[in-house]
Amino acid sequence: MRNWLLPEYIEDILPAEAFAIEATRRRVLDRMLVHGYQLVGPPMLEYVESLLSGSGGDLDLRMFKVVDQLSGRMMALRADMTPQVARIDAHLLNRSGVTRLCYAGSVLHTIPSGLTRTREPLQIGAELYGHEGLESDLEIQHLMLQSLSIAGITKIHLDLGHVAVFRGLVKGAGISNELETQLFCALQSKDVSALRDLCDQLDKIVDKSVHRALMLLPELYGGAKILQDARKFLPNYPEIRTALDELESVSSELGPLVDTLSFDLADLRGYQYHSGMVFAAYAKDCPNAVALGGRYDEIGKTFGRSRPATGFSMDLRELSGLITHAPYPKGILAAYKRSDKALDKEIDRLRSEGQIVVIRLPGHENDQDTLDCDRNLVMNQGVWKIEKI
Repeated sequence: MRNWLLPEYIEDILPAEAFAIEATRRRVLDRMLVHGYQLVGPPMLEYVESLLSGSGGDLDLRMFKVVDQLSGRMMALRADMTPQVARIDAHLLNRSGVTRLCYAGSVLHTIPSGLTRTREPLQIGAELYGHEGLESDLEIQHLMLQSLSIAGITKIHLDLGHVAVFRGLVKGAGISNELETQLFCALQSKDVSALRDLCDQLDKIVDKSVHRALMLLPELYGGAKILQDARKFLPNYPEIRTALDELESVSSELGPLVDTLSFDLADLRGYQYHSGMVFAAYAKDCPNAVALGGRYDEIGKTFGRSRPATGFSMDLRELSGLITHAPYPKGILAAYKRSDKALDKEIDRLRSEGQIVVIRLPGHENDQDTLDCDRNLVMNQGVWKIEKI
């Protein structure tokens, strides 16, 4: 094997794309900052228990693990930054009111989450702690849509779900934890046959209306009529009524801001830690969600401080693949002159304005094509001028 080959689903980022990704990262973070979200930078490596806290074990198989040579404990490279930010909110900041945090950094996955995805996503996101009302859900969702727009994604399909619909059925019918897990797996995999077999077992212990409701969940996907059907056919449990009211309220506000909007009441993504509304944004020609988020009020509980929370994240590398990048910006070529203070001053002035100035080093006078410059800095009648090459 050639020693320069990279592992599968691990790629280098070349200059034009790296420049575009970094520019997007800065613009998105700047938007988050003016909304009051404070930037944090969690470490790449932590103890496994901390990285799994609040995730329900979903991340366990997705993390690379190593043994800490200092303590002998198992450590892992983060596969998601959300548990880390929750730890920072719970223990390091320890504020009593609303806290808004944002982050950007690489995460590592043992296997890709899709055929076209990298195992090293560049995750960027925002989390809001300390408020349990619908207002904070809407704030996060608005911020997600703005961030996608900044990244160049204009036509967005938004998918809304609510884990309280399934949780309400489980709680209202008194379904055991074991059977709840089996029902969850069947719904998550859209295995209607397995779901029917499990519901047949329920007929012996709960009302047939719960059977009908669970079998109906995979079909409750689509436009606004879905909420009408849900109100009509699902049991009138308080948790379900509240969930449907929240979905209707959010859809009326976000509908005009996206290209299309739909509901999926069988979307149980992150069921182990999500506690309320979940949402996913999709872009044209991309099979994967380009941004994911939701409410997870229990994630801080394992850190000893349960706080209401909602947030979203997206992968800048995946977003980069969906847009056409401008060429890497061209620079200005300057001659190499040792101890020429006037030239140095002019170069500093141009660079302070954001111009790229490349100094032509001795012995490379003919390397113009490899320096990515399309202009020369020249002295003309005592004045520095920029001329096209």
